[in-house]
Amino acid sequence: MKCPFCHQDDDRVLDTRSSDDGEAIRRRRECSACKRRFTTYERVEITTVKIIKKDGVREPFDRQKIKRGLETACWKRPVSDAQLESIISEVENELETKFETEAPSRQVGELVMHRLLDLDPVAYVRFASVYRQFKDARDFVAEIKPMLAESRKKVNESE
Repeated sequence: MKCPFCHQDDDRVLDTRSSDDGEAIRRRRECSACKRRFTTYERVEITTVKIIKKDGVREPFDRQKIKRGLETACWKRPVSDAQLESIISEVENELETKFETEAPSRQVGELVMHRLLDLDPVAYVRFASVYRQFKDARDFVAEIKPMLAESRKKVNESE
């Protein structure tokens, strides 16, 4: 592993731990040349699922693209980075399980939204407004109505 600071290829591993619920290995390393420390992550490499966009263009699945969307939706919400990483990993794993080589972008968005709804309803509506391209307040109301009905149903059942 090349040192990111001095680019020498001589380091030693100081610590190895499981990360992301066993989905990755985190290694703390020290460069033998410059003595600086850095962290690397090891993940199982699975053939990348290609995402078929609405216009038919195919592009590789990009964790960072989903993370940016989630971070925007969860801005100033009580959602941790670990929870976001968990959503991304779950979505990635489900795509790799259900689709061998290609998946429609619609499916990716629905998987993310399903998980966001359970985590934070406000973040869910924010994400849905961009993903489903809401045009006006009616679109927001249409999205929130089923959530309110479900909430009322739960309250009635608990009484």
